[in-house]
Amino acid sequence: MGKLILLRHGQSTWNLENRFTGWIDVPLTEQGMKEAEEAGRKIRIAGIHIDEAFTSVLKRAIETLVICLKAAGQEGVPTYYDQALNERHYGDLQGLNKAETAEKFGEEQVKLWRRSYDVQPPNGESLKDTAARTLPYFKERILPEVLRSKNVLISAHGNSLRAIVMYLDNLTREQVLELNIPNGVPIVYEFSPTGDILSKTEL
Repeated sequence: MGKLILLRHGQSTWNLENRFTGWIDVPLTEQGMKEAEEAGRKIRIAGIHIDEAFTSVLKRAIETLVICLKAAGQEGVPTYYDQALNERHYGDLQGLNKAETAEKFGEEQVKLWRRSYDVQPPNGESLKDTAARTLPYFKERILPEVLRSKNVLISAHGNSLRAIVMYLDNLTREQVLELNIPNGVPIVYEFSPTGDILSKTEL
């Protein structure tokens, strides 16, 4: 039976500054590094051997993966990088402070941009758009490895992981509105070889 571990990157500098980050390549904060290290410790304590790892091409996800694997005592895991796993592109909102943006456009509008399924921020991607690039890669490249009974770790972002969880958990567009993926917390799915999800746990 294969395991799929989803890991949102640790706190980034722009998470700390409450800014829309998207595809802007910002590093982890010290807290983010600690979160990544703690995730690795949890994986080690759970006794999960990672066979393969996948990450976006953004440094906050890559740094999280490297720190996590080191803390898990599993450096050298075969790793694959693809922008299909990148955070959603926030378009004109990238770099803006979220609170100031809410004051300017209204809280409801900003919540729609941030949490809805198919409403795009100006010149950016909706969650639907993000899923349209993330899910084909996940289904074609990652999930088959898990169904071969491999343990696979994905280090990615709030919205690319929301798209994957929405698919795995069969969430509706309304349910995904309230879905939040916490920073640095490994979410473990266990699959049968036929693709059934046997369990889902947070470490």
